[in-house]
Amino acid sequence: MYRVFEALDELVAIIEEARGIPPTRNCIVPRGEVLELLDDVREAIPGELDDAQDVLDHRDKIVVDARNAAEIAVTGANAQAHETVTTARDEADRILADAKAHADRMVAEARAHAEHLVGSAEAEAERVVADGNAEYEAVTGRARSESDRMITAGQSSYDRSVAEGKAEQERLVSQTEVVRAAHIESARLIDSAQADSDRLRTECDDYVDAKLADFEETLNSTLRIIGRGRSQVRTGASVPDYASEFRR
Repeated sequence: MYRVFEALDELVAIIEEARGIPPTRNCIVPRGEVLELLDDVREAIPGELDDAQDVLDHRDKIVVDARNAAEIAVTGANAQAHETVTTARDEADRILADAKAHADRMVAEARAHAEHLVGSAEAEAERVVADGNAEYEAVTGRARSESDRMITAGQSSYDRSVAEGKAEQERLVSQTEVVRAAHIESARLIDSAQADSDRLRTECDDYVDAKLADFEETLNSTLRIIGRGRSQVRTGASVPDYASEFRR
């Protein structure tokens, strides 16, 4: 095909350079050269036409083969893509299931730990309250016993003073001045006994009030410790050693 185009280019050049014949548009060309170029074109064209025909004959087969190859490639690519997507989906599901199982296990462990901490705090609080109640009963019992003893002692002292006053009054009843003095002394003794009884009662009340104030402070401290423990359990912080705080 290259020789055909080359011969045609040479023919065009010869005609363009040929001398014209006035007044016509004809020209004089070298017959030999033109014939040689035409022979070259004649010889070159059949081979090129055969090659072109062969290309045309094989075109459909080439197109079909290319289409089949493309379909096979597309089918393989789709199958590979489907397999890749399925594998990725299965792997994602497995990872998600593992993550969910791990999260559930961590939540269960955290809930169990929190329940254990709350149970320990409640048990410790109940123990402290029980100890406080026992201490309250013991302090109240001792205070009540001490109050009864002091009241009994005061009453005995009062009765003894009254008896002594009455006896002294009776002994001196026959003597006016003595009787007056006895009345005065008896009244003094009675007043003194009453004052002693009132003083003993006041001291007993003060003692009981002081013991109850101490117990109230102990209970308030226990409630503050329990409140801090519950707050730390709700926030997930470590629970302090309540026993050591109670011992303090």
